Amino acid sequence: MTALADGPRRFMVRCDQWFERARASLLGNLPCRRGCSRCCIGPFAITRLDVASLQRGLTSLAPSVRLAIEVSARSQVEAFEAVFPRLKADTALDRWSDHEVDELVERFQDLPCPALSEDGSCRVYSFRPVTCRMMGIPVEADGLVAGACAVQTAVPVQRVPLILRQEEQRLAEQERAELEVCLGATPGLGEEVLLPYGFLPDRNPLTR
Repeated sequence: MTALADGPRRFMVRCDQWFERARASLLGNLPCRRGCSRCCIGPFAITRLDVASLQRGLTSLAPSVRLAIEVSARSQVEAFEAVFPRLKADTALDRWSDHEVDELVERFQDLPCPALSEDGSCRVYSFRPVTCRMMGIPVEADGLVAGACAVQTAVPVQRVPLILRQEEQRLAEQERAELEVCLGATPGLGEEVLLPYGFLPDRNPLTR
């Protein structure tokens, strides 16, 4: 298995630091708490960087816990592939249209993350994907601010300072650069896969 390089690790630390600064700027109006798992339900895309991190996290778990996560992930993957058989040959989402991805996500919107424990906590929290690390901060588009999830609509939604939005953009650029390094000589492999595939080393060429 390919270990997570220093560059991606530093990048994920920067994402965590950004989240904490953004949280502080919201003056307590962020409902995200340990055990709140509303955003842990339903599949979503993760990058190959996230896959490497998840695989590293799995190796840190007790064998029984790791097996339970992998069994759950494999069950979800089998369900995906029964409806969308093209995933059997190619797990990358890069060649899917937004409409096709949305169709899959909507169809399986009730599936919990394979790493979600019964008490609502994450069993691979320190190795979670970038999307999970930055989820919860209100989103902004075309000058409008909205809650990041349904839970967030119950509290005041505030605008994150511009300097943090600018840093968020720089993080996106760094992620792109780290992905290019990660893919190396195999750019055709694709950058993104669905979350459950990230827990299965045999379905990820870069982590075999």
